[in-house]
Amino acid sequence: METIFTTVSSKGQIVIPAALREELGIQAGTRISIQREKNHLVLQPITDDFIRSLRGCLKGKTSLVEAREREHRIEKDRSAR
Repeated sequence: METIFTTVSSKGQIVIPAALREELGIQAGTRISIQREKNHLVLQPITDDFIRSLRGCLKGKTSLVEAREREHRIEKDRSAR
C-alpha cells in the first residue's frame, strides 16, 4: 500500500489526491463516512457500489416474509378453534 501525504487546512479540510478520487469514484458532492478506529481515521466514500455492497448485510436467520407467514398461520389456527 502506497503512502500519500496531504495537509489539513485551517478549516479542518483535506484534499484527496486526484488519482485516489478517480480510483474510488469520488466526485464533487460524494458523501464520505469517517470512522475512528483507536488513533486512526477511516474514510469510506458512500458511492452506489458501496450502497449495493450493503445489500443483505443485516439479514437475520429468517426473512420477514417467512416470519409474517408464520404469524398468519398461528392466527389462522387460533381463529379456527
